[in-house]
Amino acid sequence: MSQPTIDMYTKFACPFCVRAKHLLKSKGVEFNEYDITMGGSKRDEMRDRAPNAMTVPQIFIGDLHVGGSDDLAALEDAGKLDALLAG
Repeated sequence: MSQPTIDMYTKFACPFCVRAKHLLKSKGVEFNEYDITMGGSKRDEMRDRAPNAMTVPQIFIGDLHVGGSDDLAALEDAGKLDALLAG
């Protein structure tokens, strides 16, 4: 199985975004980063994909909405992140 697509919606100078990106980079996976600092179509897309999300980052692995940086770290701490990243 191939790695699922990973999408992350971020904002400029967001420390939680930096933390989430660092974790994914440490796993050696590629991800799409969409900076929604200035709004635009990608912010609308994020809201469509996660209607209740009000903060960044918002992270998606394949069709799964992981949530934010703390949610991603919780998956790692529980030993579940590698399996999700593997697909």
